[in-house]
Amino acid sequence: MFSSQDIDHSQRQKTAADAKAALLAKFKPRPANTDPRFEERAALRAAELAQVRQARNEARDARRQSVADAAQAVINAEAALAAEALSAKRGERKERKALSAAEAKAKRDARYAARKAR
Repeated sequence: MFSSQDIDHSQRQKTAADAKAALLAKFKPRPANTDPRFEERAALRAAELAQVRQARNEARDARRQSVADAAQAVINAEAALAAEALSAKRGERKERKALSAAEAKAKRDARYAARKAR
C-alpha cells in the first residue's frame, strides 16, 4: 500500500526538480538531421532566383524602352506638326508676296497705260 506518510521533504524536492528538468528538456535543441542534398537544393534555389531576377530585369527594361519609345514618338509628332505649321506659314507668306507683287505690277501697268493714253 501507498502511504503518503513515507514521502519526506527531500523526496518531494527531488521529484519537483526531475519534473522541471523534464519540462526544460522539451525546449532544448535536438541534434539536426542534415539533408544530404542541401547543397544541391541551395544551388537550384539560387539558379531559380537568378532566373527570376533576370526575367524581372528584362521586363523592367522592356517597360522603360516602351515608355521611351512612346515619348520619342510624341516628340517626333510634335516636331512634325511644328514643321508642317511652319511650312504652311511660309506658303501663306509666299502667296501674300506673290499677290502683292501682282497688284503692284497691275498698278504700274495701269499707270503706264494711263500715260500712254494721254
